Parts: sequence; C-alpha cells; structure tokens
Amino acid sequence: MFKTIGIMLMALVVFSSDVIAADTNTVSTVVTDKAPPTASAPSIVINNSDVCKSAASAAIQTQILGFASGITITDKNCERLKLSRALFGMGMKVAAVSALCQDARIFDAMWMAGTPCPFMGSIGQEATDSWNKNLTFMPEESKILASIKKKALMVSMKK
Repeated sequence: MFKTIGIMLMALVVFSSDVIAADTNTVSTVVTDKAPPTASAPSIVINNSDVCKSAASAAIQTQILGFASGITITDKNCERLKLSRALFGMGMKVAAVSALCQDARIFDAMWMAGTPCPFMGSIGQEATDSWNKNLTFMPEESKILASIKKKALMVSMKK
C-alpha cells in the first residue's frame, strides 16, 4: 500500500512539474479584422487591332497610400505605314513614298539606292539637287544629312 501511495506521489510530482512548466509559456494572437489595402492597375483595352496604339498600366501600394495609373502609347511609325498604304491604295505612289521618307531610315535607304525621296513634286536628280539646297527639310536623324553637314564643315575649315 505504501508502495502504491509512493508511486502515486511520484507520478503527481512528475505530472505537476509539466503543468508548472506549461504556465510559463506565452500565447500570442493576431487579430486580422481589416483587409490589407490594395491598388489595382487599371485595365486598358484596345479592341481594334487596326489602331497604332499600345497600353501600359501600373500600380504601387504601401501601408498608407496606393496609386494606380494607365496610359496609351501611340506608335508613330505604325501610323506612317498605314498612311502610306492608304495613299498608295488611292494611286498616289509619289505621296506614299514621301510619307515614308519622313522616317530617317527610309530617307537614307532611298538616298543610298540612288532613288532619292521626292522633293516638292520633283523626283530623280532634280530631287537630289533640291534636297542638297534645302537641308532643313531632311529628317534630323538622317545619316546622309550628318554626312553632308560634316563635308560642308570640312570645306569651310579648309578655306
């Protein structure tokens, strides 16, 4: 009987020490009664595939302030191609080429091929002479224009 009481006391001491140790643990709770703020980037829809525009949108969010915005971007080269095709479709071939020649890359390619862009209705050698007399009408990014200006500067420096 004393053995049984001793075993019970020993079990009580062992189990009670676990209970005492359990009292020292801390329990924390997180209250989530509010949803986090969100900034949603706007959806910009361009339904017509025949439009020379693309869209971009973005959003940023902090814990206090959010911002979202969207824009459309016009593709000038796409517009130039469409205008040129429309002119060509109406039989206005010189006008179609002139529209393309507003791009410095096309202007330079035409010049290098020996078929300069039309100038005020003139074509061929007459157009080349007119372009050389009116450099301000050439596209600013043209490598041909840069070359002509460089040659003119060298000639003026030699004098």
